[in-house]
Amino acid sequence: MSECIFCKIINKEIPSQVIFEDEHVLAFKDINPVAPVHLLVIPKKHRESLNDIDVADEALLGHILVVAKKLAQESGIADSGYRVVNNCGDDGGQVVKHLHFHVIGGQPLGVKIC
Repeated sequence: MSECIFCKIINKEIPSQVIFEDEHVLAFKDINPVAPVHLLVIPKKHRESLNDIDVADEALLGHILVVAKKLAQESGIADSGYRVVNNCGDDGGQVVKHLHFHVIGGQPLGVKIC
């Protein structure tokens, strides 16, 4: 995945503001934030989108959500509320073709989705 910008961030070829890293995931600040807190949590294992995961990735997806919760708590947005968003495919608004989850909060987020 030599062309993938997120793989380059994982490999430290492109700088980012990393706020969490372990053997499975990397989390960093979004360079175009839509709220005071806007973080990205990405698996180190390249998967293009949610459509490319399978049963073998269940533990990884659970880990990503646990990390998202931890980051929300550490960022001070857990109590007031936040969103965890995954955009899948072109029509879903996915820009970078590497599975990633946005953790967004720190202000009222407007439109209620559900």
